[in-house]
Amino acid sequence: MRDLSVSVVQDVLSWQDPAANRRRYDEHFETLGDGNQKPDLVVLPETFSTGFTMSPWEACETMEGETVNWVTQRARELGAVITGSLIMKLDEQYVNRMIWARPDGEMTYYDKRHLFRFGGEHHHYTSGDKRVIVDVNGWRIALFICYDLRFPVWSRNREDYDVGIYVANWPVARQYAWDTLIKARAIENQVYVLASNRLGDDPVGNVYYGGSAILDFMGQPMVDCEDRVMVANASLSIEPLAKFRDDFPAAMDRDEFEIRV
Repeated sequence: MRDLSVSVVQDVLSWQDPAANRRRYDEHFETLGDGNQKPDLVVLPETFSTGFTMSPWEACETMEGETVNWVTQRARELGAVITGSLIMKLDEQYVNRMIWARPDGEMTYYDKRHLFRFGGEHHHYTSGDKRVIVDVNGWRIALFICYDLRFPVWSRNREDYDVGIYVANWPVARQYAWDTLIKARAIENQVYVLASNRLGDDPVGNVYYGGSAILDFMGQPMVDCEDRVMVANASLSIEPLAKFRDDFPAAMDRDEFEIRV
C-alpha cells in the first residue's frame, strides 16, 4: 500500500459568506502539495463555508447547492479527495455534515454525532447516528467533527481505521483541550490524526488560534500550523504504523463494550 499524501488547510473564515470562503480555498488549492507531490487528500475545517453559526436557516445549503458542486469540481480537478463540513438542510432539519468528495464524483458524508450543547447546537441541528469509515488507496479513514473529539468511545479504533480526521471550529478559550485531545486520540487508537481548525474570530465573540496539525500514531506532530495561515503537508506511511501496532499491541488488551446511539 503506497504512502498517502495529505494536506490540511488552516485559514480564517468569512462569516456566513460561502463565496468568499470558496475563493480563499481556491487560492490554497493552487499551491497544494509538498514539492512536486500532489495530495491524495485535502482536509478543510468544520463549517468551512460559513463559520459555526447557530442560525442554520441563514447559512444552509443542500447537497445540490453551490458549495457541494464546487467541492465536487475541485476534487476532480485536483485528482484528490476533499473533505470538510457544511451546514445542510434536509427537509425541515439541519445537520452539520462532513462531506467526502472523491475525484471520480462519488460523494460520502458523515453527520456530526455529538452536538455542542454548551453552544446550543443541539437546539438547531439534528445529530447523526452513523459512524463513517472511508477508503483512499487502501487507507481506512474515520471521519469526526469538532466536539466528537471529546468522546473517546465514539473515536474508538475497532481495528477498522488507520487515520482519524477531526475538522473543527475550536476556539482559543479551549485551545489546551484541543492540543491535548488530538494527541490523545492518536495515541490511544494507534492511528495518524489529521486535525483541521480555523483562524480569526466571529460575531458571536469567539476567537480561533488554529492549532491544526498532522500527528503520527504516537501523538507526535509531523506538522503543526500553530496560529499561522498555512497548508500542512505530509506523507503517511503504513509500514511504521503496522510495525508499531505489532511491537506494541495495546489493542489486544482493550475493554469491550457496546455503543448505543
